[in-house]
Amino acid sequence: MGKFINPFTDYGFKKIFGQEVSKELLIEFLNDLLEGERVITDLTFLNNEQLPEYPGDRIAIYDIYCTTDTGEKIIVEMQNRSQVYFKERALYYLSHAIVRQGVKGESWKFDIKAVYGVFFINFLLDENQKLRTDVILTDRDTGKLFSDKLRQIFIALPLFNKTEAECETDFERWIFVLNNMETLNRMPFKAQKAVFEKLEEIVDVHSLSEEDRVRYENSVNAYRDYLATIDYAAKKGVEEGFEDGLQKGIQEGIRKGQQEKALEIARSMKAMGMTSEQIMKVTGLSLAEIESLL
Repeated sequence: MGKFINPFTDYGFKKIFGQEVSKELLIEFLNDLLEGERVITDLTFLNNEQLPEYPGDRIAIYDIYCTTDTGEKIIVEMQNRSQVYFKERALYYLSHAIVRQGVKGESWKFDIKAVYGVFFINFLLDENQKLRTDVILTDRDTGKLFSDKLRQIFIALPLFNKTEAECETDFERWIFVLNNMETLNRMPFKAQKAVFEKLEEIVDVHSLSEEDRVRYENSVNAYRDYLATIDYAAKKGVEEGFEDGLQKGIQEGIRKGQQEKALEIARSMKAMGMTSEQIMKVTGLSLAEIESLL
């Protein structure tokens, strides 16, 4: 286990950005992300249950939902797995946050606050080859801003390949640290930005309580199981000549009698919060087989 926690785990991501004691980190990151546009001085964490439910949402998706000192709603999400309709789901999340601002009665005049979605994605978005993609509402012909009430920012982490010395902005420093945190022996950039000292304190594995350490280790194990599941399925798909390596690869393995491997995959998926129906669809196992798994 590394010196610093893995930010791509559920525990790690929320430890860094999703708790009151580390609120300063999220404020600093968002201000670096929106540099030159606005300054956030405070924020309040909201109940994630206010976010809409969507089939498959809890598969390697880590959410933070908050409101700024001036009322804007911000959803920050880490997504480790590509989804066919990920862009649509992201828009659905933000639309839901807008709709929830509605107030009954004639006195309300649709004075909604802006809603921001910040999506860390550990995959490429379609054919996108940009580290950062900003989506806003503009006029198609003039490019002029039509409304500032909806904003999406996608950060494709696999496209960031700068070294520590090559990072020039605070935004780049953040992405470098997040991408490399688990393998770092020291926290860089403390001389350039004091918030990285605070980050070092929060993400030091040795500073965790015994209870938190157990939670973190369980989170790491779930994340590694997920990676192993995807890796096995993809390899199996390649071996069998399938373009859709995940689902067809697993199902072909089952067809050839690899029942034990299918059960192992189902256990991992169950641990990641997938429903029995979703596991049935992917693995081909029966409901009774899945529900009997520990």
